[in-house]
Amino acid sequence: MTNMNLKTTDGLEVGYDIPAAIGMDESEIQTPCLVLDLDALEYNIKKMGDYARAHGMRHRVHGKMHKSVDVARLQEQLGGAVGVCCQKVSEAEVFARGGIKDILVSNQVRDPGKIDRLARIPKLGARTIVCVDDPDNVPELSAAARRYDTQLDCFVEIDCGAGRCGVTTTEEVVDIAKAIDEAPNLRFAGIQAYQGAMQHMTSYEERKAKLDAAIAMVREAVAALKEVGLAPELVSGGGTGSYYFESNSGVYNELQCGSYAFMDADYGRILDKEGNRIDQGEWRNALFILTSVMSHAKSDKAICDAGLKAQSVDSGLPFIFGRDDVEYIKCSDEHGVIADPQGVLAVNEKLKLVAGHCDPTCNVHDWYVGVRNGKVETLWPVSARGKAF
Repeated sequence: MTNMNLKTTDGLEVGYDIPAAIGMDESEIQTPCLVLDLDALEYNIKKMGDYARAHGMRHRVHGKMHKSVDVARLQEQLGGAVGVCCQKVSEAEVFARGGIKDILVSNQVRDPGKIDRLARIPKLGARTIVCVDDPDNVPELSAAARRYDTQLDCFVEIDCGAGRCGVTTTEEVVDIAKAIDEAPNLRFAGIQAYQGAMQHMTSYEERKAKLDAAIAMVREAVAALKEVGLAPELVSGGGTGSYYFESNSGVYNELQCGSYAFMDADYGRILDKEGNRIDQGEWRNALFILTSVMSHAKSDKAICDAGLKAQSVDSGLPFIFGRDDVEYIKCSDEHGVIADPQGVLAVNEKLKLVAGHCDPTCNVHDWYVGVRNGKVETLWPVSARGKAF
């Protein structure tokens, strides 16, 4: 048995600061916590990297999914990733300080304090790109970049169906691109065109129809930009539910896939071209919420220690990995209720939950516990946890 008072060389105590120590048996990990199956994670990363290379695509991984410098580095090393996307300036700063050299803030930055911080990120050695969908944002960004003698690259964002940020006409794309090109210390670098609204649509054909419309918008914008001498260096977009459409479009050259690496329950339900769930062949589940049974006072149900504070259920409840005899059916703040009609679970038995939505689930934890062959191989901090500014 591992001594549960064991401290790492960093002086962190298992069960208080960290959920496990390197070399510990998987059965001794403190719960609830995030566990990464390193073999599955590496498989997913390599597979997406091979796909991107075979299709002549850059792959900029989505850092907002895992919020981990260590995972991003692994995606660069094993998958050939060119950098990361972030959604917030503080999140981008974490990756820049962690040594990631190409960072896209795939969002608009309008607050003066945030613009000021954004303009300083290039001083950390990272190419820094930001999205723009309003010409009034251009002088704001330019003034901050001039103040620090840095360069900010800019994408014009197209709303290609998500209904959130982004412009909706080719004329707006061209006008903003021209403004960027003329602004001191800014550089027009390309187009942001991510169709987020369709990523989780179950039907392959329905997703394709949405992307066909998006691709037509982007193709028109690219042609118009070329006519005025502003051919985009990068046309960026694509997610785990659509990357095969963008990569075969002839217009996109950069993907932004994120969840493929971990694979959550909501993404896993979508179907590939042959009608198969993508978590049953295309990708492997690599991220789990490890939980322990803490009570079995009722004969037909077990209570585990992973409730709302250990996960996000905005996209549905988790499922129990590798089991069809028990089912996670309900949760409250600190408890998860598991239907156990045959009474097969025992107190202290550990179960692996596949989160409904990986991104916000990762953001409520401090650590990833990397496991291989039943042993804890690594501990990685959730580096950008809580960086929402």
